Amino acid sequence: MSWQTYVDEHLLCEIDGNHLTSAAILGQDGSVWAQSPNFPQFKPQEITAIMKDFDEPGSLAPTGLYLGGTKYMVIQGEPGAVIRGKKGPGGITVKKTGQALVIGIYEEPMTPGQCNMVVERLGDYLVEQGL
Repeated sequence: MSWQTYVDEHLLCEIDGNHLTSAAILGQDGSVWAQSPNFPQFKPQEITAIMKDFDEPGSLAPTGLYLGGTKYMVIQGEPGAVIRGKKGPGGITVKKTGQALVIGIYEEPMTPGQCNMVVERLGDYLVEQGL
C-alpha cells in the first residue's frame, strides 16, 4: 500500500460524520512521504522542534508547537510518543513511529479525541509493522 493511500483512506477517513482537516506522514527528517492537498507548508525547523520534544518531553510547552507558521498550545500527550496541540476550535496530533511522524490537524465539529484516535491508531499500526 502506498503512503498516500494511508493518508487518504486511514487518516482522512470519516468518524461519526467528521474527518481531519489535513494530514500527513513525514519522515523524521521532515521529508514528505504523503500528505493531503491542504496540508500546511511547514519549515524544517518546525519539524526539528517537534523531534526535539520527543527526545526532551516538555521542550515545546513554553513556546508552543508550530506547524506551517500556526502556533498550537501544547496539551497533554505521551512523552516520547505523542504530542497534542490545541488552537481555538481545532488542534493537532503528532504520533512518532520508528521512522516517521503521523500528523493530523482538525477543526470542530471533530473532537480532539477523534483526531487522537485516527492518528494514533495508524501510528501504532506502523510501529507494529516496524516502521
